[in-house]
Amino acid sequence: MRERIEKVEREITEIVIANKQDAEAFRILYLGSKGVLKSFYQEFRAVGADEKKELGQRLNELKLKIEEKLSKITWEETENNVATKIDFTRPGRSTQIGSLHPLTLIRNELIHVFSKIGFSISEGPEIEDDWHNFSALNFAPDHPARDMQDTFFIDSMMEGFSLRTHTSSVQVRVMENEKPPIRTISPGRVYRNEAISARAHCFFHQIEGLYIDKNVSFADLKQTLDYFAKSIFGGDAKIRLRPSYFPFTEPSAEVDVSCTLCHGGGCGVCKHTGWLEILGCGMVDPNVLDSCGIDSTIYSGFAFGMGIERIAQLKYRVTDLRLYSENDIRFLNQFHF
Repeated sequence: MRERIEKVEREITEIVIANKQDAEAFRILYLGSKGVLKSFYQEFRAVGADEKKELGQRLNELKLKIEEKLSKITWEETENNVATKIDFTRPGRSTQIGSLHPLTLIRNELIHVFSKIGFSISEGPEIEDDWHNFSALNFAPDHPARDMQDTFFIDSMMEGFSLRTHTSSVQVRVMENEKPPIRTISPGRVYRNEAISARAHCFFHQIEGLYIDKNVSFADLKQTLDYFAKSIFGGDAKIRLRPSYFPFTEPSAEVDVSCTLCHGGGCGVCKHTGWLEILGCGMVDPNVLDSCGIDSTIYSGFAFGMGIERIAQLKYRVTDLRLYSENDIRFLNQFHF
């Protein structure tokens, strides 16, 4: 038995394993349930007591050599296989990560700008009742915005409810539930029944601001908007205000910013005027304050609202609004920051 153990030891040192199939055959031959080592252990039971210690030790050493050979050959075979070879000294592959949507980038930037001057963030439901979406904001009963061609109304089971047409509805909820001073911005998605094109969409995103306190003036509004324009478009940006009309503000104004391309000189983007329209604003109408439970004889305030897509268009030169919602990777990959 001793001689046969020595013979097996010599055999395993000469065996060459070229692949996984050879390794499995080697394992079955020597370590399998009917293999060489198993037969040695069965024969070992009949060995005399004077040889048991020596032969038992030799069998254990043989088993260790077989297992070591098998593990070593398996590792070498794996390293020599080009398909599975791993070079742990090579630099790892860089992981391609996504980026925030351009509208999210602009939204976050706007929130950061206004939060620096004390504006909090308010959010509300996208399905609104008539009071919060229209009546509390001084919309007349026959105002065109209440018509089916301008607003997405919910079915008759929820009469009077519609998809909000502006985030001013959130401001109404804030005024109803908080006492002045109030300083808040309301970012969110809004819906209008418009034909989808490069310049219009049936949904878009707004961010509206509201400030109510004692002795708030139009000069406070202008100063706030000037700060906003310089923060977003650069320190050389200028603004101008043009008279306008909104049901919920009086007086009202449209705000233009000096063209960021021609710096006021005139170009095709600004239609050679030197100005780009960015938002609407005005002093909160006293009727709106009274409707929300705020005494208009004590408090005054201003409000403003802008389309986030509009600001993104001016910053990124995106001329087609449809790109923002088509999830085209070629478009979105341009906004890695």
